[in-house]
Amino acid sequence: MTQHDSPSLPAHRPGASRQAPEDPSPSRTTRLWMPALLYTLGLLTVYLLAICTPWGQRAENALFDLGKQGGEEAWIYPLSGSAYGSTPLPPMELSAKPTLMAGLAVIVVLTLVRRCWRQGCAALGVVILTTGGKEVLKSTILPRPDLVGAPENLLDQGFPSGHTAIPAALTLAAVLVVSPRIRPYVAMAGVLWLACIAAASATMGGHRPSEVLGATLLACACYGLATWLLPPAAAPGATRSPRALPVITLTLALAVALVSGARNDTLTRSLVSAATAFICAALVWYAAVGRPAHTARRTRPALD
Repeated sequence: MTQHDSPSLPAHRPGASRQAPEDPSPSRTTRLWMPALLYTLGLLTVYLLAICTPWGQRAENALFDLGKQGGEEAWIYPLSGSAYGSTPLPPMELSAKPTLMAGLAVIVVLTLVRRCWRQGCAALGVVILTTGGKEVLKSTILPRPDLVGAPENLLDQGFPSGHTAIPAALTLAAVLVVSPRIRPYVAMAGVLWLACIAAASATMGGHRPSEVLGATLLACACYGLATWLLPPAAAPGATRSPRALPVITLTLALAVALVSGARNDTLTRSLVSAATAFICAALVWYAAVGRPAHTARRTRPALD
C-alpha cells in the first residue's frame, strides 16, 4: 500500500454523536429568560400606555361612566362579598389574606410531601414576589398620575390589582410543585379561577382593565424568573395532556369571563371586562403549560 492509498477520512468516535445534543443547552438557557423579560416589558407597556398617557386614562375612566358606579348591577355581585352578610368568593373583599395564607400552606405541604425542595422554594418565591412586588409597584415605583382631572374616587386605585395577583400567582406556584401528570389540570382549574376573579374585579369597578392585566403580567414575569433560576433538572419540563385540553380550557375560561364580567346596565363594560379576563387566563395558561412543552420539543436530542 502506497502513501496515496491511506484513507483521508476523519476517524469516527462512537461517543461523538451522543455528545452533539449538548450544544442546544446555551440556546435553551437563552430561551428560558426570554419569557421573564417579555412579561416585564408587557407590564411596563401596559402601564405606560394606560396610565401615563391622557388618552389611556380617559379611555379607562370612561368605562366607569357606563352604567352605575357600584357593582350592584354585576351578575357576580352576590358572590363578591360586598353585599351585607354575603360570603365572598376567594380572594375577593376580606377573603384575600386568608386565601393567600391557605395557598401558601398548600404549597408548603406539597413541597414536603413530594420533597421537591427547589421547586417549592421557587413556588414560594413566585407568590411572595408577586404579592409583595404588587404593593411596592403600587405605592412607589408605578404611581398613577392624574393627567385628566379625574374624580377623587378614581385616584385611589393602584396598579396592579392585588385581587387578581393572588389567583395568578397561586396558580403558577402550584404548577411548580405538583406532579407533571396533573400539572395541566391544576393549571386549568387555576386559569378558570383567575378568569372569574379578573372579570369580577374589572366589571364591579374595583380595578381598571390595565390593573387586572398588569397583575397577571407581574405573576407571569415572576414565574418566568423562577423557572430561569431553577437548575435544568428542576425546571418544569414537557407535560403530556390531551390535545383538546387547551381548547377546552380557553373555551371554558371565555365562558367564565363572560358570565363573571356581565352587567345588567352596560354591554360594553361587560365585554371589556370579559375580554381582559380572557387575556389574563390565556397568559397564565401559556406560561404554565404552553411554554415548557414548547421549549422541551425544541431541545429534544437527535436520535441519529
